[in-house]
Amino acid sequence: MPRTSRGIQTPRIAAAALCVAAFAACSPEPTPPPAPSSAPSGSGSGTPSSSRSGSSFTVAATGDVLIHPELTTQATEDGKGRRDYGPLLAGVKRAISGADLAICHLEVPIAPAAGPFKGYPNFSAPPEVTKGLADTGYDACSTASNHTIDQGAAGVTRTLDALDAAGIAHTGSARSAAEAAKPRVLDVNGVKVGHVSFTFGFNGIPVPADKPWLSNKLDANAVLTAARAAKAAGAEVVLASLHWGTEFKHEPTSEQKQLARKILGDPAVDLIIGHHAHVVQPFEKIGDKWVAYGLGNHIAKHAEPRGVSEEGAIARFTFVREGTKWKVGTAEFLPTLVELGPPIRLLDLTTTPASPRNKEAVSRTERVVRSLGANEEILTRPGS
Repeated sequence: MPRTSRGIQTPRIAAAALCVAAFAACSPEPTPPPAPSSAPSGSGSGTPSSSRSGSSFTVAATGDVLIHPELTTQATEDGKGRRDYGPLLAGVKRAISGADLAICHLEVPIAPAAGPFKGYPNFSAPPEVTKGLADTGYDACSTASNHTIDQGAAGVTRTLDALDAAGIAHTGSARSAAEAAKPRVLDVNGVKVGHVSFTFGFNGIPVPADKPWLSNKLDANAVLTAARAAKAAGAEVVLASLHWGTEFKHEPTSEQKQLARKILGDPAVDLIIGHHAHVVQPFEKIGDKWVAYGLGNHIAKHAEPRGVSEEGAIARFTFVREGTKWKVGTAEFLPTLVELGPPIRLLDLTTTPASPRNKEAVSRTERVVRSLGANEEILTRPGS
């Protein structure tokens, strides 16, 4: 893709607005949304020629971007004193920038430029993280997580301001009631794609009573209300990013399965992208729709690495047009690994030379993602 004079890659998608704020008590019946506004987003590069025809488009989605202090130390070393997260993420740049729509999950709030920067339990990450994500090719990020309000309303505002500055669309949290009331609809090569984002909770931190719209709380009816509003605003496809499940458990909970069936059973939602568990969880095809229950950590450095917490997956779904409707034509997963180094690096294991550790990660990830019946005929792994 051509670059602007500022050196930022030309966006492939235009964002129409932010997602509808939703709460557990929301009615499943849609309310006509305000007309979506136009705002720039995205900075990924490269668009397959098939997508330009309007007959298909590819979505790549990844798991938790969880900025522990060790990652900031590495970024500072890579930037020779200036924080540069690009080298950490460079291993997945080809896969991310090659998608028509690349979606991350930014789990942590952004700090002021001078800090302080904090890790677990109340995160506060350097603003340079968003530039690293943009340079890697991400077009949009979900922001509803159990850490969204770790730094209160000011942290939410800083996070969304930083994403805006990086040219990355966002959904799941909001700076105002008006912003929360607008559906996020993206223009992906002429196809209108809605994106909604919800989280199971906020680690016991109460949402301010006068700012209930700060972040979306997960509830099936709330998800469907937001998705229907996105459809009413013109979305032809709606993607739901859900922060859910049990940490460090590969198996989805019964609640995850029930929510997936209820949400995908409605025509308003076409795909579920899951995260939070910090380990990979299965992919499942429900009817003719898909849920990736958990994509593991994308980039993280836990104080006590578990092996499985360094493994993740890029979910890649190619949507195809069938008459006036869209459906997933091809579903793929690309195993990833955070190599703890030094230096710390995120690897795409479909393009990385084999090693005993890489083989272990690929084998385990494949076993987990296929454990609910996603065999090789319906879910492929590039390079296998």
